[in-house]
Amino acid sequence: MRDRSPGAWATLLLAALLVLGASCSRTPPEQRLREQVSAMQAALEARDARAFMDGVGEEFVGNGGMDRAALQQVIRTQVLANMRIGITLTPTEVALHGDRATVRFTAMTTGGSGRFVPDRGQVYEVTSGWQDVDGQWRLYSAEWKSRL
Repeated sequence: MRDRSPGAWATLLLAALLVLGASCSRTPPEQRLREQVSAMQAALEARDARAFMDGVGEEFVGNGGMDRAALQQVIRTQVLANMRIGITLTPTEVALHGDRATVRFTAMTTGGSGRFVPDRGQVYEVTSGWQDVDGQWRLYSAEWKSRL
């Protein structure tokens, strides 16, 4: 016979939350950062500007002093201009510095009308700065230069 008392359910729920919390806290910072980079890449490929921007910190600074609002406009423009967006990253180099990190990679971007062959393509060298804010990695700086 099962114990259906409210105290038993509360104890079971508390135990489940503790196990879940312990498993989440064990994810190494580098793995969480790599997962965030992958999630942002997937968001761009899905043409989901909002999901991409969720990973960008409020104090973001990019090339030429670009701020977060300007980056958001660039992302929206690319989403509107391209039926398909493709991004291929080389293996990322991650350097952790406490709650901050530097991530370097080469990105090949493609975009266009959605036909078999992309209409546009570009290759960039990217160096990005990240900060762990309350357990979530946020992009706070990025520099990119074209390789073509």
